[in-house]
Amino acid sequence: MLMRPFIADAAARRRGWKIAVAREDSRPAGARKPRAKMSPQVVLLLAVHGLFAVANALSGTFVNVYLWKSAGDMSLIGRFALAAQAVNAATFFFAGKWVKEYDKMNCLRLGVAGSALFYLIVLLLERRAADFVLLLGAVQGMAGGFFWLSFNVVYFEVTDPDNRDRFNGWAGLLGSVSGMTAPWISGMIIARLGGLRGYRWVFGLSLAVFVIGVIASFFLKKRKVPGQYDWLYGFRKLFSEGDPWRRIVPALAFQGVREGVFAFIIGLLVYIATENEQMLGNYALITSAVGLGSFWLAGKLLTPKYRGAAMLIGAAAMSAVIVPFFWKVNYATLLLFGIGTALVFPLFTIPMTSSVFDWIGKDADSARHRVEYVVLREMALNAGRIAALIVFILVIGRKADPGTLNWLLFATGSFPLLSWVMMRKLLARGTRFGAP
Repeated sequence: MLMRPFIADAAARRRGWKIAVAREDSRPAGARKPRAKMSPQVVLLLAVHGLFAVANALSGTFVNVYLWKSAGDMSLIGRFALAAQAVNAATFFFAGKWVKEYDKMNCLRLGVAGSALFYLIVLLLERRAADFVLLLGAVQGMAGGFFWLSFNVVYFEVTDPDNRDRFNGWAGLLGSVSGMTAPWISGMIIARLGGLRGYRWVFGLSLAVFVIGVIASFFLKKRKVPGQYDWLYGFRKLFSEGDPWRRIVPALAFQGVREGVFAFIIGLLVYIATENEQMLGNYALITSAVGLGSFWLAGKLLTPKYRGAAMLIGAAAMSAVIVPFFWKVNYATLLLFGIGTALVFPLFTIPMTSSVFDWIGKDADSARHRVEYVVLREMALNAGRIAALIVFILVIGRKADPGTLNWLLFATGSFPLLSWVMMRKLLARGTRFGAP
């Protein structure tokens, strides 16, 4: 598979496409395309992504536990997450002009630096952090918006439909390695040092890793995106008859519904069930180890031909693993859920992510508006996350019993099935429009 930077110029794209076709035609019938080595820029982008994942994995789960121990209020954790997602959506929308017309690399660096600032604020606030959840959520959301907007644009530029599944497999693999080792190390540190001192060390480690990530990002090449930023381009696609984005946007919103709640609730439930940070670290170690293997295998074997079937299986299984909670929510059922989700999650997320970015690069005109499309993608995801969090806060704020929580988890956790319903025709049609 060919790994190369994205070519923005339309004429160059046509020349490159013809060359690719000529090479493909010269191979014997039935012969497989050789896999090219990943370029240094792709490897570096994966490294920056890995550092960002490590830093977040070290402390991300434990921030929610830290706030829970300070206030003991699950709806407060929901408000923290809601503030983060709301500001994240606003950051994506307004930062789009900066990324397209100025310097996306500085945007990426600001995202990493903003995440470092978040943990610095937590360190300074210590036990008063629960009194400033909206501020903390806003800082985290802004940092994530800057990072993921620029990262997704660069990701699009250095991948194509042939290698996108492979890149996502490697990114998922790095995420699983980070999620496997970092929380386990954090849990051990907190358990051994105890209380506030342990949390200081963990948050300080995250701060240090983010600083390393900022330094590494300076070695990524600056890539100019042609044209002016069109603030409403993506939204106009929603009113264009027959446009695929009329299906893609709701599919992304349905995906975001699950992410909005499950991003924080499972780790919190594990801590509530065990009251032990080391057990939470062990949970992350086991589930992420399973995820590491499943992402590696899915990234190696999954091809565009099987995306539809894989996505359906993944979405259905992600709903099924919630059912044991109706029997009892304890460490065993939570572990069963975690292992089951880790096994099947790549089947859903790799096809979903790869397909959306393939549509962004379906032709030269779409690719020129890649920043607008990435903003539209993230706005759709955030719309689902925000809607789910509002419902979570309202429901849990009125009735926080286990039965209500289980039905809420099952309802929000089943929304990926609706994502598949919206995407199935697009997956069947395929997105092979030529190399982007």
